[in-house]
Amino acid sequence: MTTATLASAGVVALANTRRTDLKGKDLPGKEKVFKSKFASHFGLFKNHAGDDPIDELQFIYDMGFRALEDNGMKGRPVQQQEKIASKMGALGIDMGVFVANNIYWTEPNLTNGDKKMREDFLKDIKDSVEVAKRVNAKWMTVVPGHVDLRKDMGYQTANVIESLKRAAEILEPHNQIMVLEPLNFRDHPGQFLNKISQAYEICKAVDSPSVKILFDIYHQQIHEGNIIPNIDLAWEEVAYFQIGDNPGRKEPTTGEINFKNIFNHIYQKGYRDILGMEHGKSKEGKEGEKALITAYRSVDVE
Repeated sequence: MTTATLASAGVVALANTRRTDLKGKDLPGKEKVFKSKFASHFGLFKNHAGDDPIDELQFIYDMGFRALEDNGMKGRPVQQQEKIASKMGALGIDMGVFVANNIYWTEPNLTNGDKKMREDFLKDIKDSVEVAKRVNAKWMTVVPGHVDLRKDMGYQTANVIESLKRAAEILEPHNQIMVLEPLNFRDHPGQFLNKISQAYEICKAVDSPSVKILFDIYHQQIHEGNIIPNIDLAWEEVAYFQIGDNPGRKEPTTGEINFKNIFNHIYQKGYRDILGMEHGKSKEGKEGEKALITAYRSVDVE
């Protein structure tokens, strides 16, 4: 064997070693594709995959996940967005939501009807269209912001609807969808949008295929409960789901929510789109990542 051949064999061996380490020898159900389209996010598996987003994409693919969401995608450099999109395309991983607009956590913006804030919001949407094209995203998250304590809710609702109608005109030609996310009162006090029925009413008023509901099961368990009946009532306006158990906002099976029943219910209703894993882990380190995968294996549809 020549020196060159030995060197080449060494490189292959090193690559294979790294790949084995990356995948993990004892991870539950590796290589088995989940039936539900669960979407991981960057950092959730950093103890196995490291800090490189490309390596983490490979890892979640090897573990059977076929989707990703990234709230901070819009803030990443364009070159990195393109690199991530290229890797996802090569692996067949679908892109979920990213956050489209600047969220006002402590002061009103869309609720008060301020023209400058509305124009800023519409610029956010225009910029997000380009990000969505770059990373092959269909959905983007929109949060209308804080309540205006000086205005009746009826006037605030009308102001939000008008802004969303204007934004829908931007999104419709691109077949992109902003999904409105109601947030719970405990983690995000003072937010205008907090109930599924409220989001449903707004979507009906806007009347656009580009304005739908993001049903975050964690938020709604805290704020309203009654998860499956509310899913049914709002079904025609729901375009996306996110996951997190309560209490703690960790992986399924760590709290009070029966995710197995919920996932089976929406699957039987015909939902085949993304379920975003917008939560943390109940345990630290690699053991926590193993436990998370085991939890998702246990609640996947059969």
